[in-house]
Amino acid sequence: MTAEMFFALLVLLFPLAYSPGPGNAFFAAIGASKGVRAIVPALAGYHLATLVVTALIGVGMGVTILTHPVVAKSLAAVGSLYVLWLGWSFIRSARQKAAPSDEPVTEPKIGFWAGVIVLVLNPKAYYIIAVMFTQFLRPPQNDDVFTVLAITTIFTLNNLVAFIAWAVAGQVLFALFRGERTWQVLDYLFAALLIGVAVWMAIPSFTG
Repeated sequence: MTAEMFFALLVLLFPLAYSPGPGNAFFAAIGASKGVRAIVPALAGYHLATLVVTALIGVGMGVTILTHPVVAKSLAAVGSLYVLWLGWSFIRSARQKAAPSDEPVTEPKIGFWAGVIVLVLNPKAYYIIAVMFTQFLRPPQNDDVFTVLAITTIFTLNNLVAFIAWAVAGQVLFALFRGERTWQVLDYLFAALLIGVAVWMAIPSFTG
């Protein structure tokens, strides 16, 4: 990979990763609610899945998802339902805080496999990755495995840094709030963000 290609790739990826979007909203909401350390397992799962999926698409093994609409729609539907369930868990937590009892509050658990699922069951991510490769793989000059792995690594690391930045910003912002009532409202806000992510993921199921 040439230096020119490297910087061109960063120019393409920067607005995709750092501008407001579903992935940023997902990790910002969780990071603000639980702290940046708490999102490490989900971040690891999401970006390990990103590495694998991106590499497979880059070498042409991920075309099944892109060429079979039924597969893409099924993934979108299942992924959307999963994120909706995560959103509902925040709503349930807020309701428990609003009506205190002797029972412990059920906090939503979002770990390694949650991150994997959010990426793997999101066909929109597959299309973004495919578009990236169509712009930067130019056979026969640079369609080798090394170039695919280089693009995959840059894409994954760029997303990782962006998601951490959003999570830190969310944690700093919401650390300014104190009080049980405020955190109930924030739980509803986090739920709304996750529901928005779920809707975004579900779009392929109802279009095309």
